[in-house]
Amino acid sequence: MKRRAFLQASTAAFVLDGKKALAEAPMPMATLGKTGLRVSRITVGGHHMRVNGEQAAIRLIHRAIELGVNFFDSAHKYQDGQSDIAYGKALQGGLRQKVCLMGKAQLRDKASAMRQLEETLQRMQTSYLDLWQCHEVTTHAEVDQILGPNGALEAFAAAKKQGKVRHIGFTGHHDPTVHQRMLDSFDGWETVQHPVNLIDPHYLSFIHSVLPNIRKKGLGLLAMKTNAIGHITKNRIATIPECLRFAWSQDIDTLVSGVQTVEELEQNVLACKTFQRMSKREMETLLARTRKGPIGPKVEQYKKAEGSALHRRHEDGELA
Repeated sequence: MKRRAFLQASTAAFVLDGKKALAEAPMPMATLGKTGLRVSRITVGGHHMRVNGEQAAIRLIHRAIELGVNFFDSAHKYQDGQSDIAYGKALQGGLRQKVCLMGKAQLRDKASAMRQLEETLQRMQTSYLDLWQCHEVTTHAEVDQILGPNGALEAFAAAKKQGKVRHIGFTGHHDPTVHQRMLDSFDGWETVQHPVNLIDPHYLSFIHSVLPNIRKKGLGLLAMKTNAIGHITKNRIATIPECLRFAWSQDIDTLVSGVQTVEELEQNVLACKTFQRMSKREMETLLARTRKGPIGPKVEQYKKAEGSALHRRHEDGELA
């Protein structure tokens, strides 16, 4: 059976069999680099899942677990801490032990980062995080702070030694050279999170620069911004299914999916469970099309603008 026919037949089977079949179908899994964690190839994004309130977030978390998702994202700053709190309430009754929880801290000194970790643990009602990441590292000045005396790196190393976190990593979306410097400066990182989408290769590309180096070091790779915060579809560059399929066709472990409703979650899980990797020719054709524009900060608004000191800094979790 040809690839397209197989995908259409698989999708039709899920639609006909309904939600029960979607839940029962096996979830594709991956090993998250040197962490050794076995995680679902789709991760629930912590900011978006809380947009419609706490009860909606709890329903979304529970449905995700039913569908086979076992990796859940959050950050200290998301929804002013309410995303962390929603996880704490949703994962009672033994569910915490069935999932991998990720938190993040965006403050750059040791004491402040450690304080954010303690607050996250309290909000989530857990004694540990499976993954704690240094959040949205944007500039080289921030790298100086993180790596310097009493910088956040000391908190990350200490927290892992104390057993408060199992694994550590960092995230960012502004400048690939910042990611490369973080990668080169400390051998203890275990995961990296950065944009992976079908216009990234055309401007300040994370895919072409740091992604191969992350993999050479054996680190886990989490993809984000697969729809450039909605701006790829808003600009009619590509469809959501194309965005998801392209991202999963790269050398990634899991895709952090920013869904706001159970319906959106189910659609993206369906795409994950019926995923077929793009061929080299398909990828070349798609990139040739997206290369025609628009590209760069006009769409990926979180990336730095070359030669401009006035570019607005995008904060992770913003919807626009």
